[in-house]
Amino acid sequence: MLYSRRQFALFLTAVPALAQEEPTFSTGVQVVNLLATVRTKKSEIVRDLEKTDFTLLENGRPQTIRYFARETDLPLTIGLMVDTSMSQVHVLDAERGASFRFLDQVLRENKDHVFVMQFDLAVQTRQPLTSSCRDLDQSLTQVDTPTRAQLRSQYGGGTLLFDALVDASNDVMKKQQGRKALMVLSDGGENGSDATLDDAIDAAQRAETLIYTIFYSDGGFNGDGKHIMQTLAKETGGAYFEVSKKFPIDQVYALIEEDLRSEYSIGYVSDRPATTTEFRKIQLTVKRPGLVVQCRDRYWAEPPG
Repeated sequence: MLYSRRQFALFLTAVPALAQEEPTFSTGVQVVNLLATVRTKKSEIVRDLEKTDFTLLENGRPQTIRYFARETDLPLTIGLMVDTSMSQVHVLDAERGASFRFLDQVLRENKDHVFVMQFDLAVQTRQPLTSSCRDLDQSLTQVDTPTRAQLRSQYGGGTLLFDALVDASNDVMKKQQGRKALMVLSDGGENGSDATLDDAIDAAQRAETLIYTIFYSDGGFNGDGKHIMQTLAKETGGAYFEVSKKFPIDQVYALIEEDLRSEYSIGYVSDRPATTTEFRKIQLTVKRPGLVVQCRDRYWAEPPG
């Protein structure tokens, strides 16, 4: 994403940098923005790191971190993606209830925005972007599995997970600024999408959007579903969670909220300006031993113009 000097100045104003220097960039410079969460091996959030604690590589080359802040207060855009195929019929009520409790806790009205999308044999936006908890509550009551009539009239399709992620990334997230996350509640079943797993990951990465996957199954056969959900999270810098009796969905949402409230914002300018559009590999690590960094591992480099 390319920022003008004025746009990046506004970005810095929205999130005060902790570093002593305030970087300035000329028009057309591509600033690569990363959001990272750091945990111990016991999954405890680490909040006291400084810029000098991080090491950043792009395609194996060291990069200079020019912008750094903790606990960013940037607006948050969340896409709640709910699998409403028949394999989820027994867990849908629990998903709806926990989703509303999470949004009621996290959403800052007039600042953060959420949309609700369901996917089964079709992809439907139940609630366009809103900052209203009331609207979200009403839309979640409409999220449901297909009717018998819809199933009888079905031609092809099944569970359009990849198509839903591509639509959410391209149609909504790509137009938003700040922190962006898609939260996928599903057993990972995929049947009938025109898009592929790589397409879904590519779209989210281009939109600079994290994917948090919540694997929720009624115990039935789900094929490669778990692997799909793990891959979506890993490749976009999000996180994978698996709901169980010992780890209920409300606890999952609590961890996601902690993630979203405990991020480090990091910005840098590549030492090699882009001359063609290409993916570039990112490796963000910390010098302190025993810590795990959760961050996307590549970005789209684009030439100015």
